[in-house]
Amino acid sequence: MDVFVRYQSPVPDRPGRRIGIFGLVNMLGNRGYLSAEEERFRRTTNDWYDATYTNPATVDPTVYADNPLAAAWFKPSAAHLMDPIPGYLAILATHNVPCERYESPTPGRVLYEDEHQVVVIPQEDPNFTSMLWLRCRV
Repeated sequence: MDVFVRYQSPVPDRPGRRIGIFGLVNMLGNRGYLSAEEERFRRTTNDWYDATYTNPATVDPTVYADNPLAAAWFKPSAAHLMDPIPGYLAILATHNVPCERYESPTPGRVLYEDEHQVVVIPQEDPNFTSMLWLRCRV
């Protein structure tokens, strides 16, 4: 059985989304928390991802717009796309931002699928109410 992989915050943000690894690092970068070296890694590696695989929102603009809790999971065939993940995890660890690896053969109801990923409405525990937030750096 195929097992899908996702790196995300272990707690949801205020709207209830579990922000993925790329969103967490981008949040730090957009708020000015990254060092010059971390920012260089973020920009270079994000560019590589943009050139390497499809952004589901470019194929179906409604996939995230109409489904704010939607989450992308790597397919088993996308192992090569996970090679840069340790760099993102190192940045998050430096800034004490939690991020965990999740694996599931059934991550949720599939909204979008391509050769590298699925975007799903995740299966969540409705009683889980913890939140993650990060204020802007002044």
